[in-house]
Amino acid sequence: MKNPHGRFSARTVRVKAPGKVNVSLNVGPLRPDGYHSVASVYLAVSLYEEVAATSTETGGITVSISPNSTLDLDGVDIPLDGRNLAYKAAAIMADVSEQATGVHLEITKRVPVAGGMGGGSADAAATLLACDALWNSGLSREELAHLAAELGADVPFSLLGGTAVGLGVGDELSPALAKAQMDWVLVCAGYGLSTPEVFRTLDRLRDAEGLEVPDPVEVDPKILQALRSGDPEALSRVLINDLQRASIDLAPQLRDTIGLGESNGALAGIVSGSGPTIALLAHNTGSAEALAEELRHLGHDALAVHGPVPGARIISDTLL
Repeated sequence: MKNPHGRFSARTVRVKAPGKVNVSLNVGPLRPDGYHSVASVYLAVSLYEEVAATSTETGGITVSISPNSTLDLDGVDIPLDGRNLAYKAAAIMADVSEQATGVHLEITKRVPVAGGMGGGSADAAATLLACDALWNSGLSREELAHLAAELGADVPFSLLGGTAVGLGVGDELSPALAKAQMDWVLVCAGYGLSTPEVFRTLDRLRDAEGLEVPDPVEVDPKILQALRSGDPEALSRVLINDLQRASIDLAPQLRDTIGLGESNGALAGIVSGSGPTIALLAHNTGSAEALAEELRHLGHDALAVHGPVPGARIISDTLL
């Protein structure tokens, strides 16, 4: 973009977007198109990715990981090219924006990589919003959500935030009323699990048992009722994740982590999404912080968070 003297002026738009916990996740059988229908309740939690999108005069899209990232990324393979969801999001925005420039994306990673919490999806959601502002595209949230759905099932939810029911492949979102805060402890693993591999493992386990399941068409009303009322004990009785058995089959130590959390005061534990992050539901903020501290003392990477929180939002817009 040009300043009044005709020279290029760089601008940076910084956006943060939340990770998520699947409070419930029902998974249908493998479909002919290779996907699975799901019925899920998403909860956005207070663990955020940040993307700083800076206009460049050279053109094209570049991606880097910020040194301010709080994750230990040694040995973690995060692609910085067209395989990266944030890169794909910027490319989509460039296609629909009349004033697109080159852009550099600096991603601050805080959500576990390949952890079942939608960190890459949060990067994509943040990038869509950042590039929309950077290039004055003027797209509505609804239009951005439509683009988000092209990038993956979790991207529209990170854009929306809060609490939502997801149907279809998880991208058919309906906001759910859940204003009361729920407190959780996230126990992060030092490794990732491939989401496609977890789904394949679930299919294999079901086939071995001769188990036929229908396509899910709704979520358990008791889950939505517990979230509406803000009753963590009621919610602890109805947490469900069909992928959990597959994640534990691939990483049996996850069962021990859930047991450890529950024996130290958690109301209930569940694998988040495809894992391997474990989400432990706590009574309140104080008990979540105490549980996280105890688990850290026992050698685990544990963090107290809460939800619901808002979706992707701009936190700064700076001319350089």
